[in-house]
Amino acid sequence: MAKNVKKGHLLAASALLLLAACASIGSPDGGIYDEIPPKVVGSNPMDKSTGITSRKMQIFFNEFIKLENANEKVIVSPPQLEPANIRADGKRVKITLFDSLQANTTYTIDFGDAITDNNEGNPMGNYTYTFSTGDAIDTMEVAGTVLNAEDLEPVKGMLVGLYPVDSVLSDTVLRERVFSRVSRTNGSGQFSIKGVKAGRYFACALDDKDGNLLFSQKSERIAFMTDTFTTSCKPDVRMDTIWRDSTHYDSIRVIPYTHYYPDNLVLEAFLEAGQDQHLLKMERPDPDVLRLFFTAPADTLPVIRGLNFDEKCLVPDASLHFDTITYWITDTAFTHSEDTLKFELTFLETDSTGTLQPHTETYEEVPRVTWQKILKEQEKKTEDWRKQREKRAKRSKEPLPPEENPFTKTLLDISAKPSGSIDPNQNVHYTAKEPIARVDTSRMRFFIKVDTVWQPEPFLFLPDRDVKSYTLYAEWEEKRQYRFEVDSAAIVGVMGNSCRSIKTEFTVKGEDAFGSLFVHVLLPTDSAKIVVQLLNKGDKVLAERVADKDGRADFFYLKPTDYYMRCFIDENGSGIWDTGDYSAGLQPERVFYFPQPIRVKAKWDIEQDWAPLEIPRTKQKPMEITKQKPDKQRSVKNRNEERARKKLEEKQGKRS
Repeated sequence: MAKNVKKGHLLAASALLLLAACASIGSPDGGIYDEIPPKVVGSNPMDKSTGITSRKMQIFFNEFIKLENANEKVIVSPPQLEPANIRADGKRVKITLFDSLQANTTYTIDFGDAITDNNEGNPMGNYTYTFSTGDAIDTMEVAGTVLNAEDLEPVKGMLVGLYPVDSVLSDTVLRERVFSRVSRTNGSGQFSIKGVKAGRYFACALDDKDGNLLFSQKSERIAFMTDTFTTSCKPDVRMDTIWRDSTHYDSIRVIPYTHYYPDNLVLEAFLEAGQDQHLLKMERPDPDVLRLFFTAPADTLPVIRGLNFDEKCLVPDASLHFDTITYWITDTAFTHSEDTLKFELTFLETDSTGTLQPHTETYEEVPRVTWQKILKEQEKKTEDWRKQREKRAKRSKEPLPPEENPFTKTLLDISAKPSGSIDPNQNVHYTAKEPIARVDTSRMRFFIKVDTVWQPEPFLFLPDRDVKSYTLYAEWEEKRQYRFEVDSAAIVGVMGNSCRSIKTEFTVKGEDAFGSLFVHVLLPTDSAKIVVQLLNKGDKVLAERVADKDGRADFFYLKPTDYYMRCFIDENGSGIWDTGDYSAGLQPERVFYFPQPIRVKAKWDIEQDWAPLEIPRTKQKPMEITKQKPDKQRSVKNRNEERARKKLEEKQGKRS
């Protein structure tokens, strides 16, 4: 009996404790977060070991770890033709090299910040494992940046390697020999090559598309140095700030380290001209159009020989460099009766030796939308239009006036740009949906408004390079209003479609709505010209001027806004930026950016001196227009600080 009483007391006490626990209000707390990054506790072979012959290694850590983006971040040097197998396995990283080990060579496996702990993702920080097959470890380092030559964008993910300057070095080494040491650029285009033997080198960069570690195809972007350098180092110090919290620092420590040189190499990456040319694809979106896409620019149009039609009915509408060509099939009797277009196409194609050769092939193309389907849709729209007319007639109780069916006749749509108002140095462009076949200027009229009266003015209406557009030219007067009238059918397209009547009115803005910019570029260029370009926030060219012999370039009628600026040295006088040529040892033409935006205001004239050589190339392009942003820096999340703050707020809330 006594035993049963005691047992009852215990049950009652447990129930009271349970009720008390349930009555306590608060969120569950998982405890303090792990904010300590993983640490290396050993390796096999030991880090910085010499005389190594095994191709298998293991690195041991004090906790479970994982590798993030290992294919992108982990770099083995010397580079491996057969990629190494590097993977996380619990509290260790296993490494297997498949290439034969080179004699008397230092190997580095640079993990970057790829190693994190398994639970919280705390990054270990930059870590490199090193060993040597010889009796010494090479410790020199080389660092720098790779920029895209045309626009100084940082290039991410590009291989950068070194070649020692020796007796077998040749002008084609990038095509024949694998780098002796290698690294890969980060989001800022920066690289650091470790484990370098003391000596003289030159550097190259390669966008290795086929993975053979050689410059073997024109589609691979490259960069190469024409000057050599010698590795060196010296003792140095850096300042390390110890922070008390996010706004106050506790102290500044002076940390000694070894500074390796060179640490500021700049490589300019480019694609060579004359890319391999192939027919990429062909499409026929409707019966009247055939479109060809090529992988590279060309000098001439391909040749088409019709097999079931007369090729004379084809009207080409080509892009500037003939890499996209639209053919308008003007024989509507054929397209309305036949779906399949059969033809023989002859075009220039790059063969296996890299030479452009004529290539002929037979094709059959069917439209994505057949004429029968178009006709059926047209009949349905016509029927709907008739029903709507009948409904309107019933509502009005009177017969509607005759009205042309809008679906039985196709009109030539023409748009005008700019519209509404134009700058004093602008003209108005009229663009049609199809190439323009005929223009009758006698059915066009141009007026200027004088007081309240429209008075005739002389004008020119001339074709552009684009076969679908014409430009209206006139002597513009500021703050005056103009009108341009075009009669219906004054403009006829190649498909036989005529324009409807057009009436556009626009006003020419006054000078007081604009600002001017006068640039003086200080560059020693001998006889080469300097081309200065104004850019928008998208890094697109808005205006371009060739500087005079004193380096001056003037820009008038600029709209009030922020502009960015770059220039290039036009070495060959072509008027356009020209790329490099590796075989000829020719670097791309040098490009420079003004390091900050220029604010233009209405009625203001701005004088701007610019000395591009005074600013490092890596610091020239403003971050606002740089598309390739730096990689996000990985760090410990400091979740315990946030946890402590929340708990303090909860405590203060309970007290109040």
